[in-house]
Amino acid sequence: MAAYRAVLGGSLAAARLLPLGRCHPSPAPGSTLSGAAMEPAPCWLAGLRFDNRALRALPVEAPPPGPEGAQSAPRQVPGACFTRVRPTPLRQPRLVALSEPALALLGLGAPPAREAEAEAALFFSGNALLPGAEPAAHCYCGHQFGQFAGQLGDGAAMYLGEVCTAAGERWELQLKGAGPTPFSRQADGRKVLRSSIREFLCSEAMFHLGVPTTRAGACVTSESTVVRDVFYDGNPKYEQCTVVLRIASTFIRFGSFEIFKSADEHTGRAGPSVGRNDIRVQLLDYVISSFYPEIQAAHASDCVQRNAAFFREVTRRTAWMVAEWQCVGFCHGVLNTDNMSILGLTIDYGPFGFLDRYDPDHVCNASDNTGRYAYSKQPEVCKWNLQKLAEALQPELPLELGEAILAEEFDAEFQRHYMQKMRRKLGLVQLELEEDRALVSKLLETMHLTGADFTNTFFLLSSFPVELESPGLAEFLARLMEQCASLEELRLAFRPQMDPRQLSMMLMLAQSNPQLFALMGTRAGIARELERVEQQSRLEQLSMAELQSRNQGHWAEWLQAYRARLDKDLEGTGDAAAWQAERVRVMHANNPKYVLRNYIAQNAIEAAERGDFSEVRRVLKLLENPYHCEAGAATDPEATEADGADGRQRSYSSKPPLWAAELCVTSS
Repeated sequence: MAAYRAVLGGSLAAARLLPLGRCHPSPAPGSTLSGAAMEPAPCWLAGLRFDNRALRALPVEAPPPGPEGAQSAPRQVPGACFTRVRPTPLRQPRLVALSEPALALLGLGAPPAREAEAEAALFFSGNALLPGAEPAAHCYCGHQFGQFAGQLGDGAAMYLGEVCTAAGERWELQLKGAGPTPFSRQADGRKVLRSSIREFLCSEAMFHLGVPTTRAGACVTSESTVVRDVFYDGNPKYEQCTVVLRIASTFIRFGSFEIFKSADEHTGRAGPSVGRNDIRVQLLDYVISSFYPEIQAAHASDCVQRNAAFFREVTRRTAWMVAEWQCVGFCHGVLNTDNMSILGLTIDYGPFGFLDRYDPDHVCNASDNTGRYAYSKQPEVCKWNLQKLAEALQPELPLELGEAILAEEFDAEFQRHYMQKMRRKLGLVQLELEEDRALVSKLLETMHLTGADFTNTFFLLSSFPVELESPGLAEFLARLMEQCASLEELRLAFRPQMDPRQLSMMLMLAQSNPQLFALMGTRAGIARELERVEQQSRLEQLSMAELQSRNQGHWAEWLQAYRARLDKDLEGTGDAAAWQAERVRVMHANNPKYVLRNYIAQNAIEAAERGDFSEVRRVLKLLENPYHCEAGAATDPEATEADGADGRQRSYSSKPPLWAAELCVTSS
């Protein structure tokens, strides 16, 4: 321990000699940075071994000449997939939390001492570089909200390098929020505490839910601040700069292949590497040989068939991923082509959200005014993004072949996996029947009509009494009613968002000048507002007793159909008790008790902003075990937290408090 402190103390002392707030030139491969001797030596992290294959296999922009800081100056980066950068140091970085399961991917055990937290803060903030790290920013383009935006790139993230483990695995490390790059445009390349905590927690939550995702190993905040106008309402405030260590096999995305796109017919924008098909071939060779080696081996002599097999697999993985989203009630919020992983991973957690009250039209991103990325539209949008990837792979994959693969694979794979998962969520363990689609559809319709909580309703169904005359049926129905929205919740949810005079003016415009109204692009928003007004009017005339009676009627009808389907599943089994035990086991393994609800994240954020990171760490541990404990496993005492609004103790699995409906999540 004394030796550890001595070495780390020297490391931290050396780190303090680094001038804060300035960028340092990065070495070219094989060269030595003039100040490299000043880099502190890691202890706990000393075993990380880097082999940065991407920078060897793909073109890297040579650093432009000029004064210090020229590296990160905003510019187009033609003819390259990466450009070298350097993290900008933060003032007094300190660790918010580590994810030990994520860091275990790198071969790291639990931090051996408290001093290791300081080491993690030092290296995972970007204030010091690990031996072998070569910071770079990746160049990519993207279709954002359906429009081609031209060059985007890693404006707030940096590739550190690729760690090779003793198990033969290779993991790319990224620092998100480490400072400006050439792709930052007019932004500062920083992320703040609230958005970083959300990404850190959700990356890990999704993994433990069983959803394909990038990982997050650490969250480090600091005394450095930036100004953010969270709600774009003219009320900016200072927020703490924070960095997240992200981990994945690769962060290459659909938009990585869009840098070759010629001028878009709608926006006029083009990628920075138009005409460089040689780089497209290089990128395809690298991606397929590195991450789809079985496809490379099977089609080594036929590039078109190889590329077709690659696109087919990306299509399948993407369909599988979004089916998983739909089954856990996850809304991504910003499904642009630059936020779609080439490996079918959930990537770039911004204004995401998990469904509370089931609403297929739920939009989690306050900036998504048209509802393009609503929950129910996610499969359709992912398919649209795959179409854009197919276009970006031309001419190495003929477009007609890519489109044929997309038409053949996506819908079929999505429906197959979605129904397979939904059967498990409903405990249908014996038979697969065509009528199951209607049963699932009717369940979701019932949840929508009654405003039922998505996560809790599915979790509760595992306790449904199968016997027709079970004395527990009344109690089950009462518990189910508790998961339905109250009148107060519904009135808040359907509260009109527009001033009545503004709505009236817009309706008059729609009648008097429909062409101008159409050009304003507000038709969908006005339709939603009219629906809210109508719903509010109906709710004002409804009593709580009438609402409960109506809800009971809806659920009684569906539960009757559900029991009939369970009876069919039970038929032909020799042991009813064994069937029941298996049904409950499967349901508990597929219906989480805990998800990262927005209000849970918000409570952790508010505590962290006061300097208390204990709630972030507690929620992280809770989300590592989101499913109900199996019999004989360690007990899972009902976890509670203090409600950030009224201080009451509330279960992490409870329906959200009313104030949670007021939370506004943006992509900043």
